[in-house]
This record gives sequence, C-alpha cells and structure tokens, in this order.
Amino acid sequence: MWPFSPSYLTVVNQKRDQRARALETATSYTAEHHEFIKATATEIVSRIKNKEWTASQVLEAYIARAKLAQEQTNCLTEVMFESAREQAKALDAEFAKTGELKGPLHGVPMSIKEQFEIKGYDTSVGFTTWANNPATTNSDIVETLLNAGAVPFVKTNIPQTMFAFECSNPLWGRTTNPYNEKYTSGGSSGGEAALLGMDGSALGIGTDIGGSLRIPAAYCGIYSLKPSSARVSLGGAKGPNAGFEGIRSVAGPMGRSIDDLELCARTIYGVQGRNHDVAPIPFRDTSLPSKPKFDGFVKASPACKRAVLETVEALRKEGHECVEIELPSAVEAFSIFVGISSGDGYKTMLRQIGPDPREPAIRLVSITPNLPGFIRGFLAWIIENVVGDSYFAVSLRNARPKPVHEYHSFIARRNAFTADIYKKVWEKYDIDGLIGPVQAVPQLPNGGCNNFLPIAEATTYWNLVDHPAGIIPVTRADSTRDQVTEEWWKEPGHGSKVLETGLFGGSKALYNPEAVHGMPVAIQVVGQRWEDEKVLAMMRVVDGALGSGRGFGPGAWDSQAKQT
Repeated sequence: MWPFSPSYLTVVNQKRDQRARALETATSYTAEHHEFIKATATEIVSRIKNKEWTASQVLEAYIARAKLAQEQTNCLTEVMFESAREQAKALDAEFAKTGELKGPLHGVPMSIKEQFEIKGYDTSVGFTTWANNPATTNSDIVETLLNAGAVPFVKTNIPQTMFAFECSNPLWGRTTNPYNEKYTSGGSSGGEAALLGMDGSALGIGTDIGGSLRIPAAYCGIYSLKPSSARVSLGGAKGPNAGFEGIRSVAGPMGRSIDDLELCARTIYGVQGRNHDVAPIPFRDTSLPSKPKFDGFVKASPACKRAVLETVEALRKEGHECVEIELPSAVEAFSIFVGISSGDGYKTMLRQIGPDPREPAIRLVSITPNLPGFIRGFLAWIIENVVGDSYFAVSLRNARPKPVHEYHSFIARRNAFTADIYKKVWEKYDIDGLIGPVQAVPQLPNGGCNNFLPIAEATTYWNLVDHPAGIIPVTRADSTRDQVTEEWWKEPGHGSKVLETGLFGGSKALYNPEAVHGMPVAIQVVGQRWEDEKVLAMMRVVDGALGSGRGFGPGAWDSQAKQT
C-alpha cells in the first residue's frame, strides 16, 4: 500500500466536504415521504401524468431518502440536489403549460454510477488524481435519460479500479450493505445497489464486465439486467482501462421491480452514441412459449442452492419444465477470462491509482501478475498437485502479462468456448433460459473479496460469452435451514478446494448462516446473446411464480431491515 500524501489527503477532505455541504440541503426523511418511495418508477410517471404528484414532490422525497441511505451505507459520491431541483421545477412548469410528459421517465429521480459523465460534475471514479475536473458534456446514457424526462440527482460509489466486487476506494470510502454494515454492498456498482436497496432512488444505471450489475443487486435485494454488448451506448463512461475490449463492459438498469428494468431498457436500448458502436436494435416486444423451459442448478452454498431449488419448485408448480443440465467447464471459462483480462498484467488499470493507497480488494490483481515466472509456476504446481486444486492453479498461471500472439490465442479460446455454449447448451437442451446462483455464497463480509476474487466465476462466465443475464431476489438467508452439513460436503459438484475451504471450512469461514440471517439471496436468469428482452420476460415469469410476498420491491427495506 502506498503511503498517504498531503496532496492525496487534501483532495479527499475537499471532495468529502463538498458532498457533506450538498447533503445539508436535504430535509429529514419523514413518514410523509413513504408514499413516494414505495412507488415504482412506472407508477411515479403515471401519478405525475394524472396530476396527483409533481416531479418536485417526488424528488424531495427521494432526496431525503438518499441522505438517509448515505448516512447508513456511504453510497454517494457526487450530490446533485440543486441541479436536480431546477430540472424537476422545469419539468413541472412545462407539464403545467402543455399537459404533455417530456418522455417515458418524466419526473423519475435516478441515480447514476460514478463512472458516467454528467455535465458540471466530476467523474473521479474514486481516483484523487481524476477529481476536480468537471465534465463539459453528458455521457450518452445520461443525455438519453434527460431527454426522456428522468431527473439524475446523485452519483454512486464504486471500488477502486472497478475490478472488485466490494465497494471501497480511498477518495469516497467504503459502501456497506443496507442490511448489515459488516457486509459489503458488492461491486462494482455497489453504491448504486445500496442506494436502491434502501429505496434511496427510484431507478439506477450501473455497468458490468464481470458481475458488477449482478453481484451488488444480489447482495442488496434488488433487480438488475446485464445486457448483451452493443445494446446500450457507453460513450462518456470513464474507466481505468480504456481500449480494453477482450471482455466488453456493458451498461444496464438497476431497479426495484422488473417493470422498472423494462421501462429503463426501452428508453436506453438502441440509442446511437458518440462512438457509433451501438447495434441498431431498439428494445423489442417479445413473447415466450406458454410454458418456458429452464435448467436446474449448479453447486453452491446451502442458502444459494435453496434459492434456486425454491425457484425450480415454484416454476414446476406453474407447469414450467425445468431440467438439470451440465454447463461447459467453469474452470476453462474462468481461465480464459483471467487470461484475457490480465493481458497487460493489469498495468494500465493500476497505473490510474497514482499516489492513492491501494485497496486490499485488488490485492490479487496487484500482486499476482508481478510474481516472477518461476515462483508463479512453483506455486501453481503446489496448488494443483499437493493441494489438489486445478481450478485455482490455472487462474494463477494465467494472471500475467502476455505477448500479443498469446493474447490472441486467449481470444480464440473465448470464441471457441462461446460456440461450445451454443452447441452443448442451447442446441442440445432446447431450453429458453438458465437459472442458477449468482455466487457460491449469498453475501460476503467487508474484506471478503480480498482473497476470494475468483468466486465471481458464476458471473464472469456470462460476460465471457456475452450473454444477457438478470437478477431476481428470491428469499432470505436462514440461520437454521442454511447450515453447512456433513451431507452437503459429501454431495458431488465441489470445485476449488482453496476457495471452498476459505468459504465454508473452519471457524473463520466467510459463509456464516447466523451472520447473514435475513439478508437477501438471489438467483441469476440467463438467455442467449441478443435476447435481452426474452430474459426480462423470463424474469417476469420467475418473479410471478415466486409470488409477491417475499419482502422485496419499493418500500420493503424499512420492514425487512428490522428483521435482519
């Protein structure tokens, strides 16, 4: 870790003071605000259209709630209350004059992941050297949202480098889970998920290159959609690894209902941006077979396995066919993902950190690529032949800088693996979608990502092959039902011994059913590339089969958090 420097501390103090002053303009959250925060974005637009609410009224309720969420989770970066108030006032005036809504998101308060440029505000991405440089234009997605009548009012926190599934950086600090401050909100869209999980925003935008829309949504009990690449413009989205496209990042919606995900997707899909790299495919209406077919489950913790099995049972009761399938090798998929993502040894990404101290969550990507070759080879041999863990060993071998010809070979392996998915899954089983756990565990404590980055393999798998995937909160962890038993250890399907020992073995195991009791447990719904609309339709089927009494959605946090 680099030492703190005077200039570093000056920027940190300045930016945090700026945020604190902006938060002071918010009123305290009261019971009168609850009517607004328990409404979906879809309902907000409807109530404004019917002249029951105004955009300004709705905004003030979410400003008050966002302040509460910030106090509990530290989820915010740039606070844009004043400009949002001006925009809401203008929307109200125009609507009063014309009787016409500006667009499909008229008056919806929206939160935006830190990396998207918003005119007049910094896009620091958690780096002190990137602070104090306000954007002169809006990112493409923000411009689209503004044209649709949305009211962006806050930006949300991310992890340092955005290559971790925790949410902490030296500039803004750590974002915690809204259900338990000792647990992480996930990453990299962790601030977004924490805010939405506490009803501090009506709708949000995040990104995903390895699980960054899905893992935080799962941890915080909300819904999200990871699109196929090239469906939504990333123009004006800043990141530490510009030009990297071996695994393409995507932008997508995060929200508290499937209706809201669809509302947002219909707005942002297919809108061409400054880079002219968006496929000319707007959001399309789709229909499912009367009884879609889904797959079964993969190995996971008792809590995550239970969430999938409860989903399967609910679908079968509705008459849907669920079949258990075997996916092509997760070890091979993660090996390729690591090989591609570490093509330059993560040097470009890490260089952006500058004088800032390095966060423990990026320890593996900071240290592993710089190991001398003989040490890397020896450690990998020990792990594979003595410990008996080929999964971890192959990741260690591939996390290093590579010459161009070897990098190209990993791209070729990616393409071959993608073709294999279509042949061995979609064509062989003739299914509409897949359901499975988001990770091996439902939640991780703060610091849990430090040595366990590879457990993101269940999400990176679908980034590698560029498939759309959505998150649905299913149930809550149960300290009695979700214990690791001898029977669980004897079941087939175990993976990395190194990872499973740390997650489930001994008194220091990160999976702790007592500690996570009452916290959300989610599943992942996956579809074929370009079939994002079908994924949303399948999510709607699954959500309906599970029923509405699960304690998720707008306004649910207040009652559920008390039980955690």
